[in-house]
Amino acid sequence: MLSERRLEVLRAIVQDYVGTEEPVGSKALTERHRLGVSPATVRNDMAVLEEEGFIAQPHTSAGRIPTDKGYRLFVDKLAGVKPLSTPERRAIQNFLDGAVDLDDVVGRTVRLLAQLTRQVAVVQYPSLTRSTVRHVELLSLAPARLMLVLITDTGRVEQRLVDCPAPFGETSLADLRARLNSRVVGRRFADVPTLVQDLPESFETEDRGTVSTVLATLLETLVEETEERLMIGGTANLTRFGHDFPLTIRPVLEALEEQVVLLKLLGEAKESGMTVRIGHENAHEGLNSTSVVSVGYGSGGEAVAKLGVVGPTRMDYPGTMGAVRAVARYVGQILAES
Repeated sequence: MLSERRLEVLRAIVQDYVGTEEPVGSKALTERHRLGVSPATVRNDMAVLEEEGFIAQPHTSAGRIPTDKGYRLFVDKLAGVKPLSTPERRAIQNFLDGAVDLDDVVGRTVRLLAQLTRQVAVVQYPSLTRSTVRHVELLSLAPARLMLVLITDTGRVEQRLVDCPAPFGETSLADLRARLNSRVVGRRFADVPTLVQDLPESFETEDRGTVSTVLATLLETLVEETEERLMIGGTANLTRFGHDFPLTIRPVLEALEEQVVLLKLLGEAKESGMTVRIGHENAHEGLNSTSVVSVGYGSGGEAVAKLGVVGPTRMDYPGTMGAVRAVARYVGQILAES
């Protein structure tokens, strides 16, 4: 266990290195921070921190920089989440309130996160598997052709054309629409197949084929859309941190192009709390020089998806964590009100 003083020295090293991009020496620490001890004592504390693996000495400098282990301790013990200012919170709300649909919400969220944190922003679409049905609409396009519209509690809208085996009248259509909604509205998608399996039997014989076709299309929609989707933005921000990545940022860019990698980085959406993965804690080799800050968002108390940022390990953790958390909270409110 490190003493409180050595934790303060580590905090000062992280803050200075993040702010200046320069390795930090004991003289600079005692000048910039009120540590209450002599430079010689700070040097001794830095030697212990280095021996324990929390800081390291780049071969070109006499100063020290935090290691992944040092950042980890900083995030776990020393970094509070920096609250956003009132103007920042108002700007987030105004920007997101203008969204017209779910795609617009996700697109605006990505741009906003990238601007606030100056990192790469990643936003996962709400998953149908964690959503509930808000409404099912059935529209007649021709005597034997319908459009099925599925609307979720998270604002997702899925449309499918249905070619019926026989003409289907407006009265039968209204009847099917009413019975279908009475069974599935407010229910989880995983429960829908069981809820509707006996529905065709409650219709006249001549209508059962069409009812079965409509239900098959509905269930196919649920299956087809289980693949996770996400949006990414702000990749150009990485070019500002070129010297933070050993040799080249190409491995980072290549990893960011792989959706499966990003989904694994964000983690399971049901983990709604803040997650910070630092450096080699990221399993993908191309992202060993990055940190990922992510959090769940959703309407109500349950997370339906994740959002977060990817940047160099030398990042402003308190500020980034505060921005990610604030944006997630506003997105959740929008979904709940939509």
